[in-house]
Amino acid sequence: MLVGGRASTKSTFVADYVLSKVSAGQRWCCSREYQNSIDDSVHSMLIDEIERCNFQGFIPLKTEINHITGGKAFYRGLARNITSLKGINAHGLWIEEGESLSAQTIKILTASIRISAKDAQAARETGSEVVPPEIWITMNRGSSNDPIAKKFLARAEKDLLKYGIYEDDAIMIVQVNYNENPWFHESGLEVERLDDLEHMSTSEYDHKWGGEYSDTVENAIIPVDWFNASIDAHLKLGFEPIGQRVVSHDPSDLGSDSKGLVDRYGSVILNVLEMETGDVNEGCDWATDYAINNLADVFTWDCDGLGVTLRRQVSKSFEGKHITFEMFKGSEKADNPDEIYQPDERVTLTSAKTNRQTFKNKRAQYYWRLRDRFYNTYRAVTKNEYVDPDTMISLSSDIDCIDQLRSEVCRIPKKPNGNGLIQIMSKDDMLRIHKIPSPNLADSLMMSLISATLYANVEEIDYESEF
Repeated sequence: MLVGGRASTKSTFVADYVLSKVSAGQRWCCSREYQNSIDDSVHSMLIDEIERCNFQGFIPLKTEINHITGGKAFYRGLARNITSLKGINAHGLWIEEGESLSAQTIKILTASIRISAKDAQAARETGSEVVPPEIWITMNRGSSNDPIAKKFLARAEKDLLKYGIYEDDAIMIVQVNYNENPWFHESGLEVERLDDLEHMSTSEYDHKWGGEYSDTVENAIIPVDWFNASIDAHLKLGFEPIGQRVVSHDPSDLGSDSKGLVDRYGSVILNVLEMETGDVNEGCDWATDYAINNLADVFTWDCDGLGVTLRRQVSKSFEGKHITFEMFKGSEKADNPDEIYQPDERVTLTSAKTNRQTFKNKRAQYYWRLRDRFYNTYRAVTKNEYVDPDTMISLSSDIDCIDQLRSEVCRIPKKPNGNGLIQIMSKDDMLRIHKIPSPNLADSLMMSLISATLYANVEEIDYESEF
């Protein structure tokens, strides 16, 4: 697998390798996840390389490339033809734009491509080694939550950062970027790179030229740079976890969605966890046990959907415990609807907007509160501006799934609203439009901020009037 950024010549290298194998009589399948026509394939690239390198013996046709030795390069789109890939007769497979591979394709892929029985028998008769087919993948990193990132890259990232190469019994991954391309300055792209360096955000530049992950989408409300600035912000800025210990939980039933949990202590996120198995009740027990064992002050969970059935289970779990609990319903109207959103001495009461006039619903209100905290932290960390730590957020670098959290948090899009209200794209639309699965960790993080208000309200109860 070759992974990296723009102008690294990954595809050119593999194209030349494939052509060398085809000239030796081998059959190679050149593919990508989505290929609607031959124009979407690497067909033209292979022909360009044949001409550039003056390779001999090739016979380019409209939909394949043959060689006088009997070798052949042909093409497949994987997403719509994955079943046809099973048992395909080829010596090798090249997958371009591997970041687009689905989990289903990856699952079927490695068990599907094989050499023919005829070639295997011929190898045995001649005493040659029966060599299994090669699979080459060229790709730029997409999201750290993509299936191929989880399946292969996650285990390799530390070695790739340190050595530029990773290898185990199953895979070899090589990181390659423009600075390792000996022809880069001849390409004319240096002007573009320097312009990007000046005008792009750090995360955008690192994705395009450094081959790093791009955990963002159009209209995302929280940029990657804000998220990265918030990692260990309490250590960078010298404030401690203080205040409420809040545990928030985003439930899910059996299926592809995981259950999320966030542990917030004041402005510091101590832990983020996911549970991939079990039903909604098992997930609830997991979350409430965590809250009890970690001495939480407040517990909240999403009650839109399946979570509405958990109130009795949560209440029973916390019997005799000093834990305040409250359901979060994101579809409800904004909390404290008549309060001014972000009061400012420069804004008069007549021109200021209330929460009711600002947010479509509670989900939008608290995602925007999360956004404000990330922005405040970014200002403090990168611009040395004083900001009250109570309005910031710090993410512990000890969080195991911090890359997944980044991917989810930085891919929450704002949705246009006809009345000018702030509205967050629904989970169904995120999946349909952006192919983003349910952001259970991000939702848990967002919900963890609501309990500051709830707990304050509990403190203000007039207990004497209750008896």
